[in-house]
Amino acid sequence: MCLAVPMQVISIENNVATVELAGARRTAGLDIIDPKPQVGDYVIVHAGFVINIIDENEARIVLDDFKIMRGEKS
Repeated sequence: MCLAVPMQVISIENNVATVELAGARRTAGLDIIDPKPQVGDYVIVHAGFVINIIDENEARIVLDDFKIMRGEKS
């Protein structure tokens, strides 16, 4: 099972974005999204590809929910 997670775009080179979540950086393809995200945008990454651009507030809500699930916040 794969989990789609919100990540922030750190850099873009050619058609690949470097994205970050909690200090972990990954690369994600931009082949299946239009319009393309910009550096600083929050995106949903699934199976190695950016599949959606999301609003920063929405990303923060989801990331806060992840913290709650891990027991980091009540």
